[in-house]
Amino acid sequence: MRILGISGSLRRGSHNRRLLRAASTLLPPGVELVEWDNLAGLPAFDEDLEATPPESVLEFFAAIEEADGILIATPEYNASLPGALKNALDWASRPFPENVLRDKPAAVVGASTGLFGAVWAQAEVRKALKASGAHPIESELPVGLADYAFAEDGTLNDPELTERFKDLLADLVREVTAPVEAA
Repeated sequence: MRILGISGSLRRGSHNRRLLRAASTLLPPGVELVEWDNLAGLPAFDEDLEATPPESVLEFFAAIEEADGILIATPEYNASLPGALKNALDWASRPFPENVLRDKPAAVVGASTGLFGAVWAQAEVRKALKASGAHPIESELPVGLADYAFAEDGTLNDPELTERFKDLLADLVREVTAPVEAA
């Protein structure tokens, strides 16, 4: 099983990239996390380009199609999700309703340097995914005070948070393996 990991942060040393890497160590056996790392390479969504998307957009679509599920780790900028991540979700939501996100299981987590762990951004990402036809699980994982949340080896310092992360990832895997209900 393949889970596509997408960080909403463009920064190389971002806490949300670290969160994706921590996820890769917590996934059940037989589940692989593949990071997609070209958020900055997507042009601004332009409906005029929808019929013939640029190559970077086609590569993004292919990464989503090849994945069984999606894990998005988002920071919170100005009480919402980052613009580059919203742009990527806008591209992936088209053409509606038959887009690459349609019926795709997804989970959203987030890390921020503040106390609340990007909970508003996570809610916004789940809302955008749901509106696009994806199946985001309702569980969230806010990682607050992210400057102190990770150990040297990249794992989470807090054992309780680690267990919650494992549970969320198990929920995502269950969603991937659940039979699809007829519409």
